[in-house]
Amino acid sequence: MLAAVDHVQLAAPPGSEDALRAYYGDVLGMTEVPKPPALAARGGCWFEAGAVRLHLGVEEDFRPAKKAHPGLRVTGIDAFAARLAAHGAPVTWDDALPGHRRCYSEDPVGNRLEFLEPDRP
Repeated sequence: MLAAVDHVQLAAPPGSEDALRAYYGDVLGMTEVPKPPALAARGGCWFEAGAVRLHLGVEEDFRPAKKAHPGLRVTGIDAFAARLAAHGAPVTWDDALPGHRRCYSEDPVGNRLEFLEPDRP
């Protein structure tokens, strides 16, 4: 029986770790966590913020997905989107999900990310 999502893995091209650290650490405010030594040799990096865990794994023939993405719940979505924009990340608002405010952005290698916040009652 499923209990929870442990993590979401996104792909990234070789050599992109510094750009990913700047985005996921500095822009999103996540903390990098060490990978186990056997996995660290493969490259990439892992990040956490509370219960949210994202793994960025190196893929030699990397192409960012056009549609697939993690949906990340945020608080204070307007300030969050402003922070993304202030760091040069694209922000695209979408009002098609009833009961939520949401926007999309991309990390430095083109991975699509959805940020959403439920409407207040």
